[in-house]
Amino acid sequence: MLLIVALCIPPVLGIAGVASDILAHTRYFGSNPVKEVEHFLGRWTLRLIFATLTITPLRQISGWNWLAKHRRTLGLFAFAYLTLHWIAYAFLDVQLDWGELKKDLLKRPYIFLGMTALLLMIPLVITSTKAMIRRLGRNWTKLHRLIYIIAILGVIHYSMAVKKDLTDPLTYGAVLLVLYGWRIYRATRSRPAPA
Repeated sequence: MLLIVALCIPPVLGIAGVASDILAHTRYFGSNPVKEVEHFLGRWTLRLIFATLTITPLRQISGWNWLAKHRRTLGLFAFAYLTLHWIAYAFLDVQLDWGELKKDLLKRPYIFLGMTALLLMIPLVITSTKAMIRRLGRNWTKLHRLIYIIAILGVIHYSMAVKKDLTDPLTYGAVLLVLYGWRIYRATRSRPAPA
């Protein structure tokens, strides 16, 4: 319950901040509050995706198996943040102008990559229940490996969106390399030695 409350705080602060900037002309999100709140929500989406990917290495290193029960919560909140990120873009940036959205998808590859990541997350959310895990069996694990592709798309999307200062996207990319490197290391260690 405490985790859920904590995960609700950033979007509430983000929504309150951008509403204040637009309606009361404050500057919580600087001179371009719409773009900044999009980046704010996007960064939190990546953090939560990375948090879900960090659970397995932490369990393997520390033996803290209780962490596994929080993976679904983190994943669902990552999707919620990604949805809010898209809503901020669709409602505040292009103002539900579907012609403009279509133009952005064709003209700006990072918008296309972000939309692809959002669409790829939908089947993960739909199949996140215990009933779906039982129904899909081993296929559930295969399907949920899409999170690796989604994380890569998210980092590329972010690096293309910021254009100039790549410090943050490169940091996220480095963290992702470490997380994937650990998985490759574990996979090669668990392979049986050749006869």
